[in-house]
Amino acid sequence: MPLKANITSHGIARSEADGSQDAFAAQIWQDSLIAVMADGVGTAAAGGEAARRTVTTLTGNFQSRPRNWSLPQALKEFTQRLNHTLHSESHAKFERPEMLTTLAVAALEGNQLHGLNVGDSRVYLLHEGELHQLSRDQTEAAAQFRHVLTQAVGMTADVAPHTFQHVIATGDILLLCSDGVSNLLADEDLKLLLLQRASARTIATAAREKATEETLDDISAVVAEITAIDPLRSSGQRLEIPETLYAGQIFESSTLIRPLNQNERTWIAKHGDNEVAIKFAPIQARDSETVLNQFHKEIWTLTRLWADFFIHAYVPENARTLCYVMEYVEAPTLKETLRAGPLPLDETVKLASFLLDAGQFLLRLDLVHGDIKPENILVLREGEQVRFKLIDFGSISEVFSVTSRAGTPSYLAPERFHNAPCSELTEIFAIGVTVFEAVTGTFPYGEIEPFQTPHFGASKLPATLNPNIPPWLESVLLRAVAPQIENRYHSYSEMKFDLENPGKVKPFFRKDAPLLERNPVLFYKTGFFLLLAANLFLLYKLLVRK
Repeated sequence: MPLKANITSHGIARSEADGSQDAFAAQIWQDSLIAVMADGVGTAAAGGEAARRTVTTLTGNFQSRPRNWSLPQALKEFTQRLNHTLHSESHAKFERPEMLTTLAVAALEGNQLHGLNVGDSRVYLLHEGELHQLSRDQTEAAAQFRHVLTQAVGMTADVAPHTFQHVIATGDILLLCSDGVSNLLADEDLKLLLLQRASARTIATAAREKATEETLDDISAVVAEITAIDPLRSSGQRLEIPETLYAGQIFESSTLIRPLNQNERTWIAKHGDNEVAIKFAPIQARDSETVLNQFHKEIWTLTRLWADFFIHAYVPENARTLCYVMEYVEAPTLKETLRAGPLPLDETVKLASFLLDAGQFLLRLDLVHGDIKPENILVLREGEQVRFKLIDFGSISEVFSVTSRAGTPSYLAPERFHNAPCSELTEIFAIGVTVFEAVTGTFPYGEIEPFQTPHFGASKLPATLNPNIPPWLESVLLRAVAPQIENRYHSYSEMKFDLENPGKVKPFFRKDAPLLERNPVLFYKTGFFLLLAANLFLLYKLLVRK
């Protein structure tokens, strides 16, 4: 019998004018239930934003999680990753933790409930007529400081959530609530309301009626009454990792033909009448949890990238092998295309727009590509039309992650050589170098070897390498690859605006550029008047002598 539940949710803002700092959601997805409650820390400048991001991210990630991840593993991974992103972004924007929120999440699959909490948002379970608080408040122990959180998502670089699990039966009721409810309604009050099958609106209203001017807070509740479960459903099954691969083997209804680009773990295969590419987990994943989890993350990432910017990929239904399947596109990479010469200007602009749009798509998922370069871009030509696709799922990582020198040295932003995290700024630099190379055939700062720590002086001038480059495009490229962060584009949208509005592009000059380069008219005017003054002075001296 499929999982069924009666779900209600309701929130009451402390102030209608200011809106609520709480966020919540609950839904059933493929016979699994996920419920999330987040309460933005009121003293933080971006608490409400953090709460909304947390709920949206967790519910979205839950839907796309690898099916062979257990629920506890998935919830912990999602929370750690979200915490790191909010903490890093907060320091980038505010230079201190301001994107702070509590979190309570419960997920049900089969008859197994797993969950965790950070802070003081709570999870209750009414089971066989008794109310159990499954979460544990992470607050100061002293009674007068119980309102002070010891843990919050985004507070520190690492987070230690309290985790819990419970066996669920038909008729059980889950309640997730913010402290605006639990501070006003005692456990006995909540038990009585749940025994009466109260909705989330009824519980929130009851809390609001008990509030005084001093105790009023944002009030939010989610209630899920379980009406049917499938106790046999489970997750986290261990999949096979083949040691040897050879032509003629059959995996997931596909027959292996040949390895792709000498990569013995990625193969071209025949699936029905179509050719596909299958990437298998590294053989090291058999013995290394780190390698295994990294491949799981790669699968998790690719299942969320169902957009035209990327090669489409999927995990086969009822897979028994740890792998994923990609559409096979017979097309050259941009690196191969550039061997015939630089791209025409119109295709160069189209390439830049494509990379910026792809970067923006990834950013909405709190991701960056991490290794943008011509080798990772396919060029698809259909008559006079050209379009591009990004490849290499393994390089994609969360925004603000510190991945040392992961990527390719010649495309890394200067700050990446000093352990700066991946960000929109570092991706813009990589996009700038890629487009610079596409239109000039070379790198703005020369080729950089692995493990080299380069000095970034003045960039080469694109127009001296390709005289067809107009001044506005040269300015765009120079600003994108500016070594100093303050001189670089700060967002994808800012660079995209300049690409779409050439007439509004402001001239960009390299640091310490001579006056002749920055303002040739002023240079020649100044020279003219200096020469004129010198001639007049010489004429005066000549007349005086006579």
